Amino acid sequence: MEAAGAEKPIYRASTTAPVNIAVIKYWGKRDPKLNLPTNSSLSVSLDQADLRTHTTASCSSSYSSPDTLTLNSKPESLEGARPQACLSSLRALRSELEEKDPSLPKLSTLPLRIVSSNNFPTAAGLASSAAGFAALIRAIADLYELPQDPTTLSLIARQGSGSACRSLLGGYVAWDHGTEADGSDSKARLVAPKSHWPSMRALILVASHEKKDVSSTAGMQTTVQTSQLFKTRAEVVVPAAMEAMEKAIAEKDFESFAKVTMRDSDSFHATCLDTTPPIFYMNDTSRAAIRAVENLNKRAGKIIAAYTFDAGPNAVIYYLHENREAVVGPFKRALGEKEGWLGQQGAAIGYAEIAQEDEIVMAKLKSGVSRVILTGVGEGPVSVQEHLVDEQGNPAD
Repeated sequence: MEAAGAEKPIYRASTTAPVNIAVIKYWGKRDPKLNLPTNSSLSVSLDQADLRTHTTASCSSSYSSPDTLTLNSKPESLEGARPQACLSSLRALRSELEEKDPSLPKLSTLPLRIVSSNNFPTAAGLASSAAGFAALIRAIADLYELPQDPTTLSLIARQGSGSACRSLLGGYVAWDHGTEADGSDSKARLVAPKSHWPSMRALILVASHEKKDVSSTAGMQTTVQTSQLFKTRAEVVVPAAMEAMEKAIAEKDFESFAKVTMRDSDSFHATCLDTTPPIFYMNDTSRAAIRAVENLNKRAGKIIAAYTFDAGPNAVIYYLHENREAVVGPFKRALGEKEGWLGQQGAAIGYAEIAQEDEIVMAKLKSGVSRVILTGVGEGPVSVQEHLVDEQGNPAD
């Protein structure tokens, strides 16, 4: 943890954390200050080889105040209420350790230098804030040598980005909305590890690299205030969907998993359209992806693929490994020239013929998709020795 050779010690810890894509969406807050959701949610943590944030947290008496954050080589502010709430909570936990053991270095009093990088487009609907805050929380917790488990740390991560609490665990993860006013029961919960259902795969069609017109934070606040559908979704639709989804995962029932996933995505976007003014996170490319999935399932005579869309236009298509040729093959035929097929998973997929009824939707996808990402269910945060801050405390090249 302590870098050698520096006049004043440079303390470092590095972590990677996964993107998670919700199959039951979080949308709306019952307490914006504490980031408490109006409904529970459930997600799949994705493979970090394909989608992850890598963060190094470091501290030293040689650093000048205030704390700093560099993301993808660009300085970012830590002055907002959300990051400050996270940092204050972590420092308080470290301070408790230091009070109990006076021999510990007083890391809680030192300025932090945090360097982070994503291997996917930031703010393009790929849950960058979830992976980012999860990596930041886990890296600082490792730096401070905190004994708290991931579920406890999820209470802190939630304050930075609600869905970040789910990225602190791997596999299939729920975020229980909780009922306590202080948020003490609004935290992540492991539904099933990756090893329970490892054959889950995801094809992501990146429809836009641009930042969203309406941020998730602003969008959900407006939805809560104006949508007539929202109350029914939070109180009736989501609780039933959570029960059905947990059962589907426990039984490894893909058809049920897919039905609930698609229905919940449609419900979420219906509330966005029911917002005043309406919020359009999906676009023509998104709608073409829905039609392509519907056609795939119709031809298969059963449900072998499920679409879902977060607050953005990118399509996430879940399927099982054994159905990879039937699901992904037609997309590779249409989108084979796009970036993303050169990895091991992409190379293993053949070029399936495009059915006549798919020609129009595949043409729309070809014009609207910029790249593809092939991935699968993955593990939670991983501590790594590859540091983004060098032994002198500078951002590594």
